[in-house]
Amino acid sequence: MDDIRKLIENWARAVHEGDLAQVTAHHTDDVVMFDVPPPYEGVRGLDAYRATWPGFFEWQRSGAVFDIESLDVVAGADVAFAFALARCADAGDTSPVRLRLTFGLTKTEGEWRIAHEHHSFPSEPTDETV
Repeated sequence: MDDIRKLIENWARAVHEGDLAQVTAHHTDDVVMFDVPPPYEGVRGLDAYRATWPGFFEWQRSGAVFDIESLDVVAGADVAFAFALARCADAGDTSPVRLRLTFGLTKTEGEWRIAHEHHSFPSEPTDETV
């Protein structure tokens, strides 16, 4: 499980640094990601996954933060999942809201690869949901 934890921590560091090569280094070619912004049906495949990052990196360069605050990993012999909470906010934002991250991983040729990512923020309650 330590190798999965290190893989995800390195992924998060690469996200924070805007290093696309390292963000994608340990993903499967058929990765599926459900993200906060559209497309809401998700993106499928490594090329589509890569294409989602430039706008986020631009936002990061404005001084935004992206830091994992908690990470839990559950692993079997060749399948694993991990879930995390991350601070993902504009510089100076003190909101307690955290980005929720879920990863599905597979072991291929002895190496863990991320096959699925899900990113979400909790919805804000409205008068209809209270």
